[in-house]
Amino acid sequence: MDIDRILRSVVAVRSSIPEDAFTATTLGTLREGSGVAIRENGLVLTIGYLITEADEVWLTNSDGRVVPAHPLAYDQETGFGLVQALGKLDAPPLEFGDASKADVGDPVVFADGLGEFIEANIVAKQEFAGYWEYLLDEAIFIAPAHPAWGGAALVDAEGKLLGIGSLRLQMLKSGEAADINMVVPINLLPPILDDLLRRGKVDKPPRPWLGAFSAESNGGVVVMNVAEGGPAEQAGLRQGDIISEIRDGEVDGLADFYRKVWSSGPAGAEIPMRVLRDGREAWLRVKSADRNSFLKKPQLQ
Repeated sequence: MDIDRILRSVVAVRSSIPEDAFTATTLGTLREGSGVAIRENGLVLTIGYLITEADEVWLTNSDGRVVPAHPLAYDQETGFGLVQALGKLDAPPLEFGDASKADVGDPVVFADGLGEFIEANIVAKQEFAGYWEYLLDEAIFIAPAHPAWGGAALVDAEGKLLGIGSLRLQMLKSGEAADINMVVPINLLPPILDDLLRRGKVDKPPRPWLGAFSAESNGGVVVMNVAEGGPAEQAGLRQGDIISEIRDGEVDGLADFYRKVWSSGPAGAEIPMRVLRDGREAWLRVKSADRNSFLKKPQLQ
């Protein structure tokens, strides 16, 4: 594996977000991470939260040259973000690998845009449900963890791109907590890439969004917080509520909760849910929304 070539393909990503942006309070107004060149023309793949609502983006290549860039797209379902360099990036594109063929135990390299990398192994490939209404049928988990995981490139033994870093989590190993990274598999990108480049979004109806940050507890779903001004807050959903049913279906964990919400109709559909609050049960009706309608759109360059 040519580590030097891989590091030349990975760039640092720095973005500025307006203070009045919807995600400014949760994700910050200055975001830093990494991205990887996937085309000769300076197209960079990153993790979407780095560029959501960004009004300015800068890319720094392995030589330290800073190039302005334009945020092209953020796909809510996969979590991928695309950025187009507006100057010569001098970063060779990485070829895509096949994440579906990667196995637990396989050696990998996880590289960031500052020239740092770790040699790791795949420790799991399994479903992942995120608290921000996010679900992957099969995410990649690696260890040891990279401290600068956001947008970092996961590369296989052949030097091919397997995925993009999203999170740092903890797993129990021999009774002790160990840090791991969650990576979004690259196989999710090719089916949507043309749409993202042409339209800035995937050509299908958006999923209904509630604006609820939730966690799983003993198979149940507990509301940790709600997005200010979002559908859940407007419907009266509160921190500490336990969601037990969606329509006529009992909720069995966070992933099941999301799937039931997303199958309840298009964005804008009213979703009835039974909640347990302070020992009492109640039904709420949440009028869902398109999450993108709350976000600032990239300005045309």
